[in-house]
Amino acid sequence: MIKTNKIRKYFPAVKSGRMVSNNAASTQVPIQLVKLLKKLIVQYDNVHRGQSRASMLTTAKFEASYDTIAQFIGAPSRENIILYRNTTEAINSVMYSLMTEFKDGDNIVTTFMEHNSNYVPWYGLCKDILSKFGIKVECWLAKFNQKTGELDLVHLKSLVDKRTKLICCTGASNFLGTKTPIKKIREIANLSGYVQPTGEKKSYLLIDGAQLVPNKFIDVKELDVDFLAWSFHKMMAPFGVGVLYAREGLLEKMRPFLYGGDMIAEGKVSPEKVEYNVLPWKFTAGTPNILGTILSAEAIRLLMDFSLNPGQYKYFMTDKKLESSDVKRAMENIEDHEKILIEEALKILDEIQTLKIYGPKNSENRTPLISFNCANKSPFEIAEGLDKLGVESRAGCHCATLAHHYYKLDPPASCRLSFYIYNNINDVRRACLAVKKVCSVK
Repeated sequence: MIKTNKIRKYFPAVKSGRMVSNNAASTQVPIQLVKLLKKLIVQYDNVHRGQSRASMLTTAKFEASYDTIAQFIGAPSRENIILYRNTTEAINSVMYSLMTEFKDGDNIVTTFMEHNSNYVPWYGLCKDILSKFGIKVECWLAKFNQKTGELDLVHLKSLVDKRTKLICCTGASNFLGTKTPIKKIREIANLSGYVQPTGEKKSYLLIDGAQLVPNKFIDVKELDVDFLAWSFHKMMAPFGVGVLYAREGLLEKMRPFLYGGDMIAEGKVSPEKVEYNVLPWKFTAGTPNILGTILSAEAIRLLMDFSLNPGQYKYFMTDKKLESSDVKRAMENIEDHEKILIEEALKILDEIQTLKIYGPKNSENRTPLISFNCANKSPFEIAEGLDKLGVESRAGCHCATLAHHYYKLDPPASCRLSFYIYNNINDVRRACLAVKKVCSVK
């Protein structure tokens, strides 16, 4: 396991004695990023909008942050990386940028496992936008196995045909914890036969990586995804930055999501024509979240250092290129650490006879979160009871409303515990034994 005793001291929330176990919503901030923020403020200035030394330094750090993010997921370059406020906005940007490419009779395939952010935009596109122009596009939902939490690939494949422009799928469910087989979904997308504007005959594949990228090694070239979105507030940097990775060829042809400011080529505005900036700035309208971007990239570097050699810095606050072997080893260490945590959670919670646990029964197929319901208590009662015992959880639909309705839950809600790199086995035991205690009270 990761030596949590060497990193827990860097997290003020953990050091204060909080039982932080709602990490799937947002993770905690290490003191290093807080100190870095204070340091950056001294030399802060806007980017791409000044000739002062402060502006040039800030611009250099800002642009280098794109390189770090690209290296972290194995993207070819910063030109593949577009930054938004969160995963939701990144997914919406794909919807709006592709909107004019949809033809009457096309369809989109997504799943019942999705976070609302990877279903509602596509519902809105089909029902609220394209329908107003007389363009009929359907949105189909693939099923999942209620016992195992696994995506039904047979059903998914049956929904995909030569009119499927896009498959949108979670990389890991924020309710079930299930990791989806991205390579197999890619194969299904490749065989659709849909003719894209580029001439490619395949469906595009968009992966919601909000619960995946912070917990698992990702190589976008190996996975061959067209779009990947995730947020940094789930990996130690809640400074309002979300990422969209996309293939460069797609970004070159796609229309911008937002217009104005930095997305315009310098001096290229006239009554007759407006020219857009080069990638990735073509998708950076207005002044971006400059400090948040720099801090998010440094969060990657710090996360790697925590995982590889806690207490020592190889990457944090340096300009070293991330070595792919180190990224792989760091994220595998995190995944292995989390497997041990979730194994312990499953073991303890499985002893509670009144508890219904959702998702895979083994740690290999799930992320470090676990959702459940108790036969004699509402999930909200459980969460309130846990809070009284000093354990932080989340009750509700977790924005996975479709999946909760799929189980016919009334209300559509469950209670969830979720862990991250700074949690140790004692945290898991404390949280799960608290669940046992709350559920035993009549």
